Amino acid sequence: MELKYKRILLKLSGEALMGNDSFGINTDVLEEISSEIKEIIDLGVEVGIVIGAGNIFRGVKGASQGMDRTAADNMGMLATVINSLALQDSLERGGVVTRVMSAIPMRLVCEPYIRRRATRHLEKGRAVIFAAGTGNPYFTTDSAGVLRALEIDADIIIKATKVDGVYDKDPVLYDDAVKFETLTYDDVLSKNLRVMDAAGIALAKEDKKPILVLNMTQSGNIRRAVNGEMIGSLIGS
Repeated sequence: MELKYKRILLKLSGEALMGNDSFGINTDVLEEISSEIKEIIDLGVEVGIVIGAGNIFRGVKGASQGMDRTAADNMGMLATVINSLALQDSLERGGVVTRVMSAIPMRLVCEPYIRRRATRHLEKGRAVIFAAGTGNPYFTTDSAGVLRALEIDADIIIKATKVDGVYDKDPVLYDDAVKFETLTYDDVLSKNLRVMDAAGIALAKEDKKPILVLNMTQSGNIRRAVNGEMIGSLIGS
């Protein structure tokens, strides 16, 4: 089957790495995620990855508790490096050559982010994990994910969540929540749907970069998506 998407940017939340734990990294979940990523790389998909840090430290939460926002965001960006290194280890133990590229240089543990080098890694079939957000405070990893997707010219941004798409309200709390199969960028902004932050949506809109929101806890969903199956919720123009 011909792939619909040859190069993707996979956006993972830090919370996704916790599984049912209350903090940190669940190694069983990490292996499941790695297996899903390996499956699509084996199909020939070029995969860039951005991971949040909510399982370790969230900058906005720290700021809300009295910390300086810049200091809190810097801590959050460093926490994404921890998650990125954990995912790299899991992927490489599964046979996937992986590079972590950090927006904050730390050469002893990972490569500095250089766009052309990242693109070359992808062309060689390596998974590339973009760590430390954009390298700047006040920007979330959602915005970082969209930015990196634009820079590497990904065909689509796939945001992996614990629900099977975008709803008008939280489907966990409300039985009458309605799922959207397709949405425009303006729909997301006007309806205040919490798919990702407004800056990330606006950036995707400017370049008309599609965003697919799907449930990663269901095995095979990412493979189905890159093969062109209708799954999750698609955000576009």
